[in-house]
Amino acid sequence: MQFVKMHGLGNDYILVHTVTDPVTEPSILARSISDRHRGVGSDGLILVTPSEVADVGMQIYNADGSRAQMCGNGIRCVAKYAVDRGLCSSATLRIETDAGVRQAICAATGGSVTNVQIDMGSPRFLDRSGRPVADEDTAVIDRPVPVNGRTLAVTCVSIGNPHAVVFVDTLDQVDLARDGAALASSPLFPGGINAHFVRIESPHDCTMVSWERGSGATQACGTGACAVAAAARRLGRIQYPLTVHLPGGDLYIEQTESDKPVNQGHLLMTGPAEEVFAGVWPCGGSVRDGSE
Repeated sequence: MQFVKMHGLGNDYILVHTVTDPVTEPSILARSISDRHRGVGSDGLILVTPSEVADVGMQIYNADGSRAQMCGNGIRCVAKYAVDRGLCSSATLRIETDAGVRQAICAATGGSVTNVQIDMGSPRFLDRSGRPVADEDTAVIDRPVPVNGRTLAVTCVSIGNPHAVVFVDTLDQVDLARDGAALASSPLFPGGINAHFVRIESPHDCTMVSWERGSGATQACGTGACAVAAAARRLGRIQYPLTVHLPGGDLYIEQTESDKPVNQGHLLMTGPAEEVFAGVWPCGGSVRDGSE
């Protein structure tokens, strides 16, 4: 099975084109190929698929084999993969995800895509069950949530997948493996949630760290950066455009119509996508365990 390893700001994925290499057990393959000691090593597996409603489709599996609805860094990698390999004829393309169709605009240097802007759609605030809601009385906006014996002020946002955002004065005292993991798996959020801790640096930039459900601590989270922007804007802490600093680098977030409420304008996320290497996975797409 042929694969390509790519990353967006260190958030790395294994991409497989299912037209040439069908994958029959993607959850099992994701666990084995993502293993950083016995596999290729990645935050997850992305299947690049045909689509009847867009130029290409993508299916995302986290490193633990669970299915994800959307991935901001991963979708930029898919856009680069599709354009660089001629799967579409234009640098502007539409990508089908489990969260809907998203538009990508690619910028190239020397014939290869280097940066991609994604229209991430409109953010939606969530209630405690993880359902999108319009009523602020039921939305989790700066609400207290018990985590590891203390209370965190949490705002929950969907960018096609669910996020819990916590604003802090300093990131130095954040125990991501402890508090991030506990918040991500809190019984208050059935199905899990991605957890982010954020420090506001100025009205136009912030710094964040992430614990993603199914993958753990990651170098960057594109949908998370959009969720952070939406939460910070809703609480009056930032203005667009916003530069989000992550461990792996920076993402640039804008809102298409900045005069509209935060849940009406679309968010545009811009950042890099890089190819690391291509290879062949000897077990094939029907791998049953990591020992074959």
